[in-house]
Amino acid sequence: MAKLIYLTNVSLDGYIEDERAAFDFFPVDDEVFAFTTDLVRSVGTFLYGRRLYEAMAVWETNAALAAQSDLTAGFASAWQAASKVVYSTTLPAVSTADTRLERRFDPDAVRELKATASSDLTVGGANLATQAFRAGLVDECQLLILPIVVGGGKPGLPTGVRANLELLDERRFHNGVVHLRYRTLGQ
Repeated sequence: MAKLIYLTNVSLDGYIEDERAAFDFFPVDDEVFAFTTDLVRSVGTFLYGRRLYEAMAVWETNAALAAQSDLTAGFASAWQAASKVVYSTTLPAVSTADTRLERRFDPDAVRELKATASSDLTVGGANLATQAFRAGLVDECQLLILPIVVGGGKPGLPTGVRANLELLDERRFHNGVVHLRYRTLGQ
């Protein structure tokens, strides 16, 4: 059975967006970017909320991004190779290949997807991740913690949900970013 992994970048104080709904505080760094690309390569399906999907779709719809460097080309290729499921009640249509639009999050359908998938899945977007945590679907939580305190905004981890975690791995990067990989132990 494939794992469902919540993978996200967060500030040291736990936010994926600051109070202006911006996420431009992430440091651009080749080492972290290459590491993230390796993580993405192992994913067979991305489960996205609308906002994160729209932000990520440029890796397929904007060829200039991939043309910037070998690193960006590698990320674009890895992102495009995976299937995507977008959960949105407002998005009229998807703009990328191998992408399905769902109007509501169905935990049973995700359980079936996990049971039949040959590669791991990730869930992205704080609201969608909260639904996945509440349904007990998240097997791992992987955080790239950025060396900045933004003071408020959108929390990267679900509120109102308890999840016990076991640390599986950690990695420190020279720019101060830390990757933490946890297994969920139940709720």
